[in-house]
Amino acid sequence: MSAIVSCPNCGKKNRVPSAASGYPRCGVCKTTLPWIVNAGDGDFSRVVEQAPQVVLVDLWASWCGPCRQVSPALENVATQRAGKLKLVKVDVDAAPQTARKFSVQAVPTLLILKDGKVLARQAGAAPADVLLRWVDETLENQPASSAATT
Repeated sequence: MSAIVSCPNCGKKNRVPSAASGYPRCGVCKTTLPWIVNAGDGDFSRVVEQAPQVVLVDLWASWCGPCRQVSPALENVATQRAGKLKLVKVDVDAAPQTARKFSVQAVPTLLILKDGKVLARQAGAAPADVLLRWVDETLENQPASSAATT
């Protein structure tokens, strides 16, 4: 499974895989792309838990107003931190096992995972600047050995 992401530098649309060992780059200008993909119960382990990168997981629902409101802010964070994290969106209605695994009681629920381990968790929507600060603080607090792994 893959997603189409526009390059923030040249605007070219690029197909990015849902799972890979590195970070996606634009086929035209070679700029590191924001990595934004979807996952569900069937591929969550491969896309998120087995990823060598830091993964920001957005557990959301289509009927949730705050979920729709925070989505552009999360995409903004993924664009600003391209090459440092991967954004994975999980619709909890379509992925109930994943929602249960993380004891999701409210949406949106945001998780930051590395090597399948939850580094940080936040429930509710927040503006892009607050989310960016939360992501940056989490990335800064990683042990040096795991922060260098990409």
